[in-house]
Amino acid sequence: MKKLFLALGVCLLGSWAAQAQISLSKDVAVVPTESGQVRGYVHGGIYTYKGIPYAEANRFEAPHKPKAWAGVRSSLTYGPVAPLMSPTTQVQDESEFVFDHSWGYTNEDCMRVNVWTPGIKDGKKRPVMFWIHGGGFTSGSAEELKSYDGENLAKKGDVVVVSINHRLNILGYLDLSAYGDKYKYSANNSVMDMKAALEWVKANINQFGGDPNNVTIFGQSGGGAKVNTLMAMPSAKGLFHKAINQSGAFRGTMLDKSTTQAITAEVLKSLNIPTEKVDSLQKVPFATLANAGNKALQTVAAQMKAAGKPVVGFGLSWGPSVDGDVLPYQLFSDEAINLSKDVPLMIGTVKNEFMPSLMTNMANATAAEVDAYIKKTYGDKAEAYKAAVKKAYPADTKPSDLMDVDTRFRPGAVVQANLKSALNAAPVYMYLFTWQSPVMDGKYKSMHCFELPFCFDNIARCENMTGGGKEAYVLADKVSQAWINFARVGNPNHKGLPTWPVYNSATTPTMHLDNTSVVMPQMDKELFALTAN
Repeated sequence: MKKLFLALGVCLLGSWAAQAQISLSKDVAVVPTESGQVRGYVHGGIYTYKGIPYAEANRFEAPHKPKAWAGVRSSLTYGPVAPLMSPTTQVQDESEFVFDHSWGYTNEDCMRVNVWTPGIKDGKKRPVMFWIHGGGFTSGSAEELKSYDGENLAKKGDVVVVSINHRLNILGYLDLSAYGDKYKYSANNSVMDMKAALEWVKANINQFGGDPNNVTIFGQSGGGAKVNTLMAMPSAKGLFHKAINQSGAFRGTMLDKSTTQAITAEVLKSLNIPTEKVDSLQKVPFATLANAGNKALQTVAAQMKAAGKPVVGFGLSWGPSVDGDVLPYQLFSDEAINLSKDVPLMIGTVKNEFMPSLMTNMANATAAEVDAYIKKTYGDKAEAYKAAVKKAYPADTKPSDLMDVDTRFRPGAVVQANLKSALNAAPVYMYLFTWQSPVMDGKYKSMHCFELPFCFDNIARCENMTGGGKEAYVLADKVSQAWINFARVGNPNHKGLPTWPVYNSATTPTMHLDNTSVVMPQMDKELFALTAN
């Protein structure tokens, strides 16, 4: 009996050893880069590297390659994140439970890249999936949400997943181009950072088992908008080969030079800095700089309103601009669309995005309360609005569903898909994520960001958002495989989903991703026409 237990113990130990989750030592996961060697770790069979510098820069100046280092650089934890204009000091309890943020630590030297790969030094050339975080152009980071972790996606798809931090807000977009060549690109330094990260991928990703000639950029919300920006950037052409825009086509117009220079003038005025001493901005504490930036945005927004000049996006904020150099074209212009005509695009949104019912505490409102809200919001269009929503989503039953259908993000996605598909060049695939989270009695529905655990196959990491039920795992398997297939060959189709046709403006085929996924033509055209500004 003793021999039996001994044999069983040895067997169990061998099994545990075979399933050991982490491997970390001075000789494990060491990879050379242009700037020096880096050491990561192996977890769940995936080689993981975090916080690798891909560039560096003085404040408001263009990025350049980082200084080389001697020896092996430890790359085990996320690097610093970009400072925030308004630091997070408090959160709403229920929504924070759902999103479960990881805020990280801030530093202006934030240009870092993270890599997850199934293998190194094995001769393989894997597709590269280059993730760009959301948060508009002002906040967010590569570690902000648990869904961003690339381990599961890398393992499932045999792909290399890359994510980045880069400069944001006033540090990434203050236009000082009028004050010397070293500030030539300052209005779009954040975009230059992203390009620098893609250049790092081109130069180094082969060392991580990735194929520099098969790179897919993908991002959500502000990250999707950054995808669009890179697609309109002439100098980024050839650094990526496919693109996925998730809820990121909400703005087709960037700021112009007159606006960015007006903002800069107000910043200098607020800080009492004469133009001949503009270099002193380098030493202004970030909190002081941020405060001046916020005041400048408010002032210029008021001036634009008084002059009858429209403000793009969700109000005047930091973001890319048409500077005649880095970004010479508006995003939806013929020139920009043609620039990326050979880049396959997958584009879509989620059904509910930013729900009015959450903003107004009406998640459980009665039909009468919802009706009153709609009448107040849409006036004499109220009945037509309700009819259009019911036509688009006839299966909806909850009263608040009438007020929660997105009409802000999806219209831009449809416009972009129509423009790009009209070129009859690279294919376009359209999706609408309609799966409803059961968390908190379904209060959060298919909210902004809720597709992320599914495309990264991270249900287990995001149970607060998804509920962690069987249906979530089944759908995540299908969605993540579609993302992987698109990254691999530019086509999301696989046997787990209905046939997903290439999009065109005549038949508008759209994959509705849900427990039962279906392809439907555009069903909300009347709704969008009714709610258009």
